[in-house]
Amino acid sequence: MELGNGTRVREFIFLGLTQNRELSLVLFLLLLLVYLTTLLGNLLIMVTVTWDSHLHTPMYFLLRNLSVADICFSSITAPKVLVDLLVQRKAISFNGCFTQMFFFHLIGGVDVASLSVMAFDRYVAITKPLHYVTVMSRGWCIRLIVASWVGGFIHSIVQISLLLPLPFCGPNVLDTFYCDVPQVLTLACTDIFILELLMISNSGLLTTLWFFFLLTSYMVLLLLIRSQAGEGRGKAISTCTAHITVVTLHFVPCIYVYARPFSALPTDKAVSVTFTAIPPLLNPLIYTLRNQEMKVAMRRLRTRLGPSDREYTISQLPSTKDSFYYFPHRFLFIDSNTLSKNPVPLLSNPFFSFLSQ
Repeated sequence: MELGNGTRVREFIFLGLTQNRELSLVLFLLLLLVYLTTLLGNLLIMVTVTWDSHLHTPMYFLLRNLSVADICFSSITAPKVLVDLLVQRKAISFNGCFTQMFFFHLIGGVDVASLSVMAFDRYVAITKPLHYVTVMSRGWCIRLIVASWVGGFIHSIVQISLLLPLPFCGPNVLDTFYCDVPQVLTLACTDIFILELLMISNSGLLTTLWFFFLLTSYMVLLLLIRSQAGEGRGKAISTCTAHITVVTLHFVPCIYVYARPFSALPTDKAVSVTFTAIPPLLNPLIYTLRNQEMKVAMRRLRTRLGPSDREYTISQLPSTKDSFYYFPHRFLFIDSNTLSKNPVPLLSNPFFSFLSQ
């Protein structure tokens, strides 16, 4: 294990989630289902936002970026965990471990920054609606997203730069299922007290302060919304509560992991599973089930991907007065008096069929 003038371990051994073979198979099936659902849910958001022109707004542009980050975040740990649940010896190379830590903190930083940008977007939309289009223009959204990724990169580089020069001469056993700073740092063959304080400040303290700042910001926004009257009040409250839920799911496990001394606790593995698997899984559910616009857009996507000779019935049309009825690529204006006289022949008219093609 010679490396330069000193010795350094070549690999790290994971103890994994469990040593029980039967339980490992159960966890494998469960985590595989969670991972596939995460991929499909976030891919659905990405495709829907990209395809549907009604969702080409700053909020959904930022949501698509969060979905990209969530897919990357879950893919950093999940494939390795799934493989390790099926094998007896769970190992990762030294370089592989540090690579995993780099991307884990890179995407984790992007997640935190993206949630912050989304909070800023809601702040501008609610407090400065007349300037919203100017402030959250497409150019500024792209700049904010790029800044999120640059911020995540800087955060990750700082973490790895502090860890990489340390001597790791053994032991090399990690009582976890993925490489992260708290577990790897404790294996260094040197005094880590000062470095541990730096890590806690860099990740834990900043995360805690930022979480309370975001939470306070959303509470202020909710109070502003409740004091206003208007048709969009319910939608704004629903959007803000969904954002608060997502922020809490991301930040609370993160605070538990990084804002305390790096000594192992019995609940560490359970919190780590929650930290790595649950937020990417629940994000699509929260943003689709609580968002009427996303649900309508997904129905439009399903309609477009369905058979082209679909038969339209009166129950599938909006129950409004004079309306523009939408079909893929075409619009039709129907007067309510005409529609009320004889709707069925109207819908079966050849001209109507042409519009629906």
